Amino acid sequence: MASPRFSALILGLLLAISLISPSQSLTCTTQSFTNKLYDHCSDLTQLSSYLHWTYYPSNSTLSIAFVAPPAQSDGWISWAINPTATGMAGSQAFVAFKDSRGVMTVKPFSISSYSSIVPSNLSFGVSAMSAESLGGMMRIFATLTLPNKTATTLNQVWQVGPSVANDFPNKHEFQPANLNSKGTLDLLKGQSNGVTGGGSSTRRKNLHGVLNVVSWGIMFPVGAIIARYLRTFQSADPAWFYLHALCQSSSYVIGVAGWGTGLKLGSESKGVQYTNHRNIGIALFCLATVQVFALLLRPRKDHKFRFYWNIYHHSMGYAIVILGIINVFKGLDILLPAKKWRSAYIIVISGLGIIAILLEAITWVVVLRRKSNKSTKPYDGYNGQGRQ
Repeated sequence: MASPRFSALILGLLLAISLISPSQSLTCTTQSFTNKLYDHCSDLTQLSSYLHWTYYPSNSTLSIAFVAPPAQSDGWISWAINPTATGMAGSQAFVAFKDSRGVMTVKPFSISSYSSIVPSNLSFGVSAMSAESLGGMMRIFATLTLPNKTATTLNQVWQVGPSVANDFPNKHEFQPANLNSKGTLDLLKGQSNGVTGGGSSTRRKNLHGVLNVVSWGIMFPVGAIIARYLRTFQSADPAWFYLHALCQSSSYVIGVAGWGTGLKLGSESKGVQYTNHRNIGIALFCLATVQVFALLLRPRKDHKFRFYWNIYHHSMGYAIVILGIINVFKGLDILLPAKKWRSAYIIVISGLGIIAILLEAITWVVVLRRKSNKSTKPYDGYNGQGRQ
């Protein structure tokens, strides 16, 4: 017979297990639904999501239950089929959320592109759909007629978002888990496959970000500081020029590499458009290219066009610095890296700003002293001639 202490331990474990909410379930096999049974289930690879389904080959219908925690308590969840591609663009989606009355609802959305998400009837028949919220998890239930009756493998996409405004889902985050929440669903084998990691696309995005931060966001401002302040000191001539040229040309090469990775990413994500970030990037590339090649047309110091060339060169350079810093922050808003990376860049660029302010003050002191000395030379010379 079990001892009282052992019996109390077992009773405590059972009580603890009974208190575990569905949101803490480790696998789809631990989940159940009232008056609903499904032949297959799968733990999806991203966003702590689960899919249950039953496929009826006789009439090509699919009954599903999608379970996921919203990004925030007042957020939304979505499951979709994409008949033509593997991403979100072009998909036919079910989106569940709490409406303005606080009641769970599910609506169909047609997503023709990432900038065009509209409530509409789906391209396939839907005989039933509903939604519920339980224990921090939202659930979508739907029965649909497959768009391609001969296909038994589907492209599926799922997503979660933080909030809803006027019964319309707000934009979700663009973390790796959100970007990789897609895969295939084999209806006959009962298998669901998805992206399990960041993949080469995520690595290219990170590389794109690093290259552009180093080039446009740091090296170009450093090169501008060198040109503006070091040339004030006669002892730094012509070393400042070679340092400036080396810094800016290296920055240009790195920036072109970053721009190239951005073009590659854009070609692979035709449905994703970051218009402002892209346009600023194009402007930076064009301005920097003209700036670099303008060195070949640099007039001599005593040439009559040197004054106008200096105005052009300086204005273009400062425009590149400003646009580069702006675009770095726009890129950070897109990539959404850990806060420490944004903070690190803010510290670096703030440090460069402080250095520039200090050097600006020192430069004015040097220039004013130099002008003062020049203004006294004729007087000193006149006195000297008088003494002779």
